[in-house]
This record gives sequence, C-alpha cells and structure tokens, in this order.
Amino acid sequence: MLIVFIRSLLLYTVLAITIRIMGKRQLGQLQPFEFVIAVLIAELAGIPMSDTNIPLANGLVAILTLMLSQVTLAYITLKSDKARRIICGTPSILVEKGKIMEKEMRRLRYNINDLIEQLRLNGYPNIADVDYAILETDGQLSIIPKPEKRPVVTEDLGITPEYEGLPLSIIMDGRILRNDLKKLDITEEWLLDQLKSAGYDDVSEVLFASLEDGGRLFVQGKQKKVMK
Repeated sequence: MLIVFIRSLLLYTVLAITIRIMGKRQLGQLQPFEFVIAVLIAELAGIPMSDTNIPLANGLVAILTLMLSQVTLAYITLKSDKARRIICGTPSILVEKGKIMEKEMRRLRYNINDLIEQLRLNGYPNIADVDYAILETDGQLSIIPKPEKRPVVTEDLGITPEYEGLPLSIIMDGRILRNDLKKLDITEEWLLDQLKSAGYDDVSEVLFASLEDGGRLFVQGKQKKVMK
C-alpha cells in the first residue's frame, strides 16, 4: 500500500510539472497533436500507478519522452509556417458572406446541425446575420457578424471612456498582497484608512479587495457567522 502511495505521488508530481511545461491551454484549445499527447500521458501515468509490477522508470521515461516531443513540435510550429500548416492544419471558412460553403463542410464532415448549434451558442440564432464563420485549427468556431448586426461599441457612439487599467488584487481572504501594493505605489497605512472608511476595522474582516489605476477601490467583506 505504501509503495502504491509513493508511486502515485511521484507520478502526480511528474505529471503536474509536465503539464506546466507544456503550457496553459484549456482542453478545448489544444491542437490535435497536443490532445493526442495529453491522452497518452494520462494513460501512461495510470498503468504504473495501478500495477506495481511495471517498473516506475518505464512510465517516467515514456512521459518525459512525450513531453519532449510536444515541446519540440510546439517550437517547430512556432518557427515555421509550413510546419504549422502540416502539423496543425489551417482554418476553414464554413460561411462566407452569409453563404454556407457546402463543399468545405462536406470535406470536413461538419454537418449543418453542428454549424447552427455553434452559431446559437455564440449568440447568432439566425445564419442570415453571419458574414463569416471560420472553423479554427483547434475546432472552435469564430464568427464575424454582418456590419449591421455587430454589437455597438463606445467608438460607434463617439464616446471616449476613461482609462480604467487592470484592477489589481490587494487583499485576498484577509491577507494583504504586498507585492501588488508596491506595483500600485500605495502604502498599507493608506489601505487601512480606506478600509476603516468602508466600515472594516481589521484586514481579517475583508474577503477580497482590488484597486484600479484610477484609484477606485472595491471591497467585499467576509460573511459573519450567525450564532445559534
């Protein structure tokens, strides 16, 4: 039992490091070769984890080999457009100027029901509102609506909103994040004064707080426990 525990812990650690090295993509954003490698790695980790008769080194070597293969292929696709087209493929236009590309859909074995479903999920139930629909190499559908159906933005209204920047978290679960305070060039004394103004006498009462570049502070307190 102890051997299984140690093997599982070691394989989990190696897998976590491997996935971290391979990148931060979500499952739906993986290229075909990345998805295959992810499935193989999971399978290779499961076998030595459950069967103690298989040498642990065999599983580790196989996992590291696949990781090296993935990193190598990713580097090649990054440097070579031709290699990227061969390994990852190219985007395919399924709708062009409001017209369904039947020949391309047949080639990809992509049926109209799938197309309509993806359009609905993206907020376009009527295909007449779509100018282009492009099937990306990771299987996701990009949709470009017709000009008259595009959402209105502030530029269309001639409005220039104030710059808000990226809000930074400064308190999380009652703990001050001092590195972010330094980035914002503010002191703990200033922060504590702002918290008192918002009705919080101690940082431990705050669940989360963030600050925008413009100086606007967002604070949410912890739920108080109800005594029964």
